[in-house]
Amino acid sequence: MDLSEINILELLPQQQPFIMIDRILYIDDIKTITELTIRKNNLFFDDGRLSASGLIENIAQTCAARIGYYNKYILRKSVNIGYIGAIRNLVIERTPSEAETITTQIEVMEEVFKMTLVQAVIKSNDEILVTAEMKIALSEIDSHKTTTE
Repeated sequence: MDLSEINILELLPQQQPFIMIDRILYIDDIKTITELTIRKNNLFFDDGRLSASGLIENIAQTCAARIGYYNKYILRKSVNIGYIGAIRNLVIERTPSEAETITTQIEVMEEVFKMTLVQAVIKSNDEILVTAEMKIALSEIDSHKTTTE
């Protein structure tokens, strides 16, 4: 499958204006790489830069894109909601500025039941901006169902 043809909104439980990734660059069973260009209309844009909270959400949404891709294209089922269970060893070297493009890579370290532990690295070009470990808990709730029945 050509990853450039994927509509990222179909893989994420989040919707605009809360989308923190533009596209998937690479995906396999262990590794996922996404890209985001920093824009001043981003909810986490503050004082000319993407905030630390925005960087954490970018990692979480890269995890969500991996889960969404797997559910939609491999299992052929709906996208589920995931929750940040824990963040460890978070190191932010610097926050990116407007018009800068970042790539976020996650690698699965462990998956047990509905919990996934990933190692994350955010880069701008070859410069490492952020490293962290994140634990994601997956819910059985379908993210695209409405409660207005």
